[in-house]
Amino acid sequence: VKEMKIVLSLLICGIGLTSKYLSEDFHANTPVFQSFLNYILLFLVYTTTLAVRQGEENLLAILKRRWWKYMILGIIDIEANYLVVKAYQYTTLTSVQLLDCFVIPVVILLSWFFLLVRYKAVHFIGIVVCILGMGCMAGADVLVGRQQGAGENKLIGDLLVLGGATLYGISNVCEEYIVRNLSRVEFLGMIGLFGSFFSGIQLAIMEHKELLKVPWDWQIGLLYVGFSACMFGLYSFMPVVIKKTSATAVNLSLLTADLYSLFCGLFLFHYKFSGLYLLSFFTILVGLVLYSSTSTYVAQDPRVYKQFRNPSGPVVDLPATGQLEPSVTYTSLGQETEEEPHVRVA
Repeated sequence: VKEMKIVLSLLICGIGLTSKYLSEDFHANTPVFQSFLNYILLFLVYTTTLAVRQGEENLLAILKRRWWKYMILGIIDIEANYLVVKAYQYTTLTSVQLLDCFVIPVVILLSWFFLLVRYKAVHFIGIVVCILGMGCMAGADVLVGRQQGAGENKLIGDLLVLGGATLYGISNVCEEYIVRNLSRVEFLGMIGLFGSFFSGIQLAIMEHKELLKVPWDWQIGLLYVGFSACMFGLYSFMPVVIKKTSATAVNLSLLTADLYSLFCGLFLFHYKFSGLYLLSFFTILVGLVLYSSTSTYVAQDPRVYKQFRNPSGPVVDLPATGQLEPSVTYTSLGQETEEEPHVRVA
């Protein structure tokens, strides 16, 4: 799992680098087209896999039961990618990577209400510290931008990243639920199907003129191939790591991608760095260490769910009438263990 998290961080850094080169050096501002290429790859690999399956896991059977849910999830994922990739046109690589960690409090909030994950005081302290680090970074970015005469554009870029991070958080929590309760191939196949369809429509409406302006040569083609490969790898490996850990743990671990981006921005793009950048990054790391110092647990309450699956026993159905006894199941979410003991408190 640790090795896969490092791979994910490197893939995210690769996505950032290729996007920045395309937008800055070659003026190829095509965020929808870049995402469209990834969705086509997902469609060719995972949607076709679902199409040849038999029984209840077949593509048509899944569409009959849950098509509208995956349609909404696909649109959310498309716009998350669009906002973040679009932000590279306005702000710095480092700002995108650091502000993108806003996905962490979003995932935590959604996990609390929808996945019933429960956190301890130290987790919330870590979250607050991370948010403080993000605020410090945003201030430094605006200050440096004003010194360079581009403060307003950088602020727009920062806001785009925050919007994309919020949508990413929704997508990640849905992804965690699907890969734990259904399957990784179903999630990726449905994302590939609806993602390619709706991003193709968005591409035709919003970016057909920009795509014609791209000065095509082998370098631009190589950057598009590199971006697509990194995105496809990220989408393929992310569900595996989320299933073994959690969406929150994965997003916290991916903050290491910001370290790679700091060095890339310094040496490749010759950014003018403020000392506040480093201060904000180390503040975020402190928040990460605090959060990781203890494990979370899951509370499954029959007052919330009409039916739930006890990991150590059969499915339990609620009685139609009578007094309802509160019951909570606590499950440790250790990152490296496959099976954790469950303690039932009645």
